[in-house]
Amino acid sequence: MTPEIFHNQGIALAQQNRLTEALALLDKALQLNPGYGEAHNDRGVILQQMGRMQDAVASYDRALRLRPDNPGAWYNRGNALVQLARMDDAIASYDKALKFAPSHVETLMNRGYALMQVKQPEQALVSFEKVTKIKPGYCDAHHNRGRTLAELGRLDDALVSYNVALQLKPDHAAAYNDRGNAQLRLKRFTEALVSYDKAVQLKPDYAEAYFNRGAVLAELKQVAEAIASLDMAARLKPDNGPARVLKAYYQARICDWSSRDRNADLLTPGIVSGGIEPFLTLGMDDDPANQLARATMWARENYTAAPKLRPRTGARPRQVRIGYFSADFREHPVMQLIARLFELHDRNRFEVHLFSFSDEIQDAMRQRARNAADQFHDVGNLSDRAVVELARKLEIDIAVDLMGYTRGSRTEIFSQRAAPLQVSYLGYPGTLGAEFIDYIIVDKWVVPEGDQRFYAEKLLHLPHSFMASDNSHAMVEDRFRRADFGLPEAGFVFCCFNNNYKISPAEFDVWMRLLAKVPDSVLWLSKDNEAAQANLAREAQTRGIDRSRLVFAGRMPSHAEYMARYRCADLFLDTFNYNAHTTASDALWAGLPLITRPGRSFPARVACSLLHAIGMPELVTESIEAYEKLALAFAADPARLAAAKAKLAENRLTMPLFDSEAFARDIEQTYDAIHAHQLQNQA
Repeated sequence: MTPEIFHNQGIALAQQNRLTEALALLDKALQLNPGYGEAHNDRGVILQQMGRMQDAVASYDRALRLRPDNPGAWYNRGNALVQLARMDDAIASYDKALKFAPSHVETLMNRGYALMQVKQPEQALVSFEKVTKIKPGYCDAHHNRGRTLAELGRLDDALVSYNVALQLKPDHAAAYNDRGNAQLRLKRFTEALVSYDKAVQLKPDYAEAYFNRGAVLAELKQVAEAIASLDMAARLKPDNGPARVLKAYYQARICDWSSRDRNADLLTPGIVSGGIEPFLTLGMDDDPANQLARATMWARENYTAAPKLRPRTGARPRQVRIGYFSADFREHPVMQLIARLFELHDRNRFEVHLFSFSDEIQDAMRQRARNAADQFHDVGNLSDRAVVELARKLEIDIAVDLMGYTRGSRTEIFSQRAAPLQVSYLGYPGTLGAEFIDYIIVDKWVVPEGDQRFYAEKLLHLPHSFMASDNSHAMVEDRFRRADFGLPEAGFVFCCFNNNYKISPAEFDVWMRLLAKVPDSVLWLSKDNEAAQANLAREAQTRGIDRSRLVFAGRMPSHAEYMARYRCADLFLDTFNYNAHTTASDALWAGLPLITRPGRSFPARVACSLLHAIGMPELVTESIEAYEKLALAFAADPARLAAAKAKLAENRLTMPLFDSEAFARDIEQTYDAIHAHQLQNQA
């Protein structure tokens, strides 16, 4: 038989999925005619179907040596290289195919996919847009164009593409899900919920859409419904770790502790993986080794570290360029702490750049940030890659990530290396587990000696507290009476304005025992959501405390009024696994004593740091029993409490915690040191 007959018979068998027999016939054809280019190409296709990608690439290479202008072989080779995760080589193959067949839509589509995998959304968009022009009715092209535009931050344009895709294919569940994601990012929560509802209606087993639906329901303050949606996601996909963890987090948000013991396995690193944000578990687990393991897993699964950058060449520049990156240059706890530092930076030595990921909120604090910066960059509508290129063009020496793994962060900017030195600071209390973050700013209290092993970053210890402060705030005046907030005029007021998710049964048990032992006392808590209020009230009653002794504080119209409100409390009781952070700083500035019991990890040791920096280590206790005993002692001894308040009032103006000017010099010395060290090593 001729090579052509063996070839044709092999193709027929391949179409019947009899791949081993088909491969044998193709091999016979090539034994008879080693220069049979189409047989080499089709042999590659069969090998690819068999999962033998390396062998498939070798067959395509033989076909292309015989006929370099064969677009089909270049296309097939690109597909096999994608399967081998050799994306750059795949893109080169697709480019060759397009040289000979520039209008081949599948090549353009697959090229776009590969470009998205290597974080080149701008080039991917070019491919998808070509397809939409060549074949306007190609639904998947419009869908992928939308995904690419969303990656570029062009969310409104992405919505246009998703809507075109849905006009072409009204039952496209994935397009509804992705449309919901864009609407969620645009904070169009009601519209996002409609999109997710349609996605699960079309595909009732769509676990990812149920997961996203849960997230948007939480944004709509429908936390109980969010938990139910996440529970559905977990039931549809029993190994869905992200859904189970997010469900546990939202249960903590509403102080629903009914599943706390059953969720214990979620905290063991390696039990669940795949998209579990490390922040969600900080309040559940006070083990720094576990926190490192989860952060490392998250970083590996989501980011690819670019090579380190060389510092600016030549002699040390007159000014070191510091870039601070955040979505929170607005009325926000982090900005409340760090705004003064921006203003106090020594402009003879430092040039301050602020890169803002969010420009939707215009308030007085955002204007303050603009005024404090040498250059303020609105980059919310730029892609991660474009932000990186801007930072490199500006020759930023040190990039400071003020967000870590908190909401609105854009860690991809740092994985792509925005600056030769990259530092994690303030916004996220723990390691990012990422090789692309060089340093984290800490102090000896939040990261004690010997705990370096729990951090992927090198530690930069500030001499007092790691936490910045703003001593330009006006002194807090006693402008409110207790009756303004439903508090008893004579009874003792225990206070904790921490987020509700930080409260666990461990400290709540202590608080209820204190209320039982201190007549006419109340516990003043932050009002976050009605479900949390109801659950906490019920938990109080099960511990024998009337629910009326829990008083909930709503949001105040201004930061000054929020600070003044602290004066109506007697004592701040800290949470354990995740301390008060900015809230602790606020309480101390307002003159309210705070007691804490440090844990093992960074978020559980912040209040300890602040109390040492303000010269009141006696308010740091070493056990739950000592914490309870000290709180009871203050409640029983008005003179002791008055003495603590007097000492706090004096120390507030004399100790390091609120010495913003000295803090600025300390952190600048740290920046100088790492910059000089890098230049020395480079030389």
